[in-house]
This record gives sequence, C-alpha cells and structure tokens, in this order.
Amino acid sequence: MAYGGNGRMFLIAVLYMSLPFVKIGVNIPGTILNAPFISLTDFEANFIRLIDKITNGSRIEINQTGTTLYYQPGLLCGGSLEHDCSPSRSIGYYLESLLCLAPFMKHSLRIVLRGITNDQVDPSVDVLKATAIPLLKRFGIDGEALELKITRRGMPPKGGGEVIFSCPVKRALKPIQYIDPGKIKRIRGVAYSVRVSPQIANRLVDSARSILNKFLPDIYIYTDHMKGSSSGKSPGFGLALVAETTNGTFLSAELSSSPQGQGTPVLPEDLGTNCAKLLLEEIHRGGCVDSTNQTLLLLLMTLGQQDVSKVLLGPLSPYTIEFLRHLRDYFQVMFKIETKLFEEERKGGDKVLMTCVGIGFSNVSKTVR
Repeated sequence: MAYGGNGRMFLIAVLYMSLPFVKIGVNIPGTILNAPFISLTDFEANFIRLIDKITNGSRIEINQTGTTLYYQPGLLCGGSLEHDCSPSRSIGYYLESLLCLAPFMKHSLRIVLRGITNDQVDPSVDVLKATAIPLLKRFGIDGEALELKITRRGMPPKGGGEVIFSCPVKRALKPIQYIDPGKIKRIRGVAYSVRVSPQIANRLVDSARSILNKFLPDIYIYTDHMKGSSSGKSPGFGLALVAETTNGTFLSAELSSSPQGQGTPVLPEDLGTNCAKLLLEEIHRGGCVDSTNQTLLLLLMTLGQQDVSKVLLGPLSPYTIEFLRHLRDYFQVMFKIETKLFEEERKGGDKVLMTCVGIGFSNVSKTVR
C-alpha cells in the first residue's frame, strides 16, 4: 500500500501498519514532509527501532538515501524491554504510540524509556500519566500492571530522564457512552525543577494559584525538585496542571522552560500564569477528554466491540481531523459528527458528539492461561 501523508502523520501510518490485524506492507515516500528528497529524521528512525523491538517478524526496508520506507508489520510481542529515545523529541512522543499498542500485545509490556521527559513540543510524561492512564481504564484496561512511573527527569537538550511504562494485555475493549464530562471539582498539578534553585518551583506554584484561586478552592500543586542522578543532564523547570470533573474527566495544560542556550528565557512567574490561563482555555473547550488525548480515545473506540460508542469532545484539533481520515482509510470506520451548541455561557465552547460502531477487534495474540 502506498502512503502519502504529511508531517507527523508518517508515524501514525507506521503505527497502524504494526497492528496485528493489518497484514499488508506500506510504502512511505520521501514526499511525506511535503518536500522531495527529505530523508528520515533521527527521531523517526529511532521510533522505527522501537516498533521493531516490540514486534516479532517485522520487515523494514529503507533506501540508501533514506527517503523511502517499506514496512511489513509483524506480531506485537511485548515483554520486558528498554529503549533509548532520541534527544530530538521527548519520551511523550513515543508513549503516545505505546499507549495505543500496549493493550494488544501477546505479553504484558514493561518498557524502560530513557531520554527527555518534559519539553515544549510533545505531551509530557506527567500529563500522560494524569490523563491517558485513566482513559485506558474506561475501556477496561486496568489492574496493578497499568502504571507510568517517572524515575528520573530529563530536560532538553541533553535529557537524562527515565520512565517505566507497564500495561496489561486485553482480549477486547468495551464500548463506551461518555457524553457528560461533569463539572470541575478540583485542580492538581506538579511544578518541577531540575539543576536550578528549588525556589523556582515554589514561584511557579504561587503564580498559578494567583489565577486559579479565583475560581475554586480545591487546588493542590506539589513541587518536585529532583537532585543528583535523578535530575538528568540539563537544567530546566516547568508546570503541569490537571483539572478533574465530577464524572472523572481530566483536562490538562502544561508549559516548560526553554532548553539551555536556546530560545528566550522565561520567568517562573510568567510561565506559571500562562500555564494557568492555558488550563482555563482547555476547560472552556471542554469535552470528555482534552485535546491531547482526542486521537487515543477515537482509536480505542474504533477498535472496540461491534457496538455503538459515543463521546462528547471539544473542538477537534487539526491533528484529530487528519487522524479521522486515517481511521477511515485503514479501518473503514466513519464517525457520525454532530455539533452541540450550548446557550449557557457556563457550558463553555461548542462541543462535538462523535458516534461510531467498533470493528470488534479481538487480541488473538493474548496468551491463554
């Protein structure tokens, strides 16, 4: 199958082809980044090596110039693995794909990822832990084996962080009816700092609370200042905030400092204030998941049992819209999209009701005990 996507969709195509029920190869030409003769970047090649580690029998061919990739999917095996991520992207870039694939492997996955834990580009490990893990539990993927743990933090450009992700396998996903996000009841967060003054984390907390305290009292932001080998190789700081609703919906926002020697330096007070405003904007957008996890939710709905699943989302991001096209191309699944308008200002922005019937995927690779 020939593939011609754009930008980041390249890795989504590889992700789909690695799923065990897609048994055809995929050709990805060099025009993927909308420019001819651009070869694979270091983080894309690193991601392909990760896919090769978690599968058995995959066939990967890259031409001499690195502008064309042929990928024949193998069986998702899982097991206990380790992987050193590229310093060009954070660990969250790799975790986004592992969260989709881990439940469908032959053996439970336990993988140690090393690299950058927080940056300005990809979702941080803190946000994925607070939002994506509860989302997996809604589809019946739970138990003590489902865990995302930060053992060392690493900031760009040198990284040095370490994360342990473990996930049990699941035979089938249950359909969901998730149309009432509920009302915000509390806000939690983490202000982290590495290889800088511990007082910076406190300044982040104070500036964020100066905005959020005007809306609700139940706010707790804890500080995380790692030292020594746990602090990675580069200095930096940042803030991750998560709002939880009465129905178990999690909406997130995050910001981090510029990499050492790059970009414009930012004051902790400005970063904390801006992050709080981003969280308020995400709450206004609303929906049952935040914009970071829209694609994960839609993919799990697609792979669910042959029953109707419904979810209420905020405005769809451009990435999500392109993702829906891939779901149509590879799984022949189309979503019914209905716009929900709210007259009350307290309901936030306009919402989108997404409805689909799952393909009824069953994980035949799961070991029978």
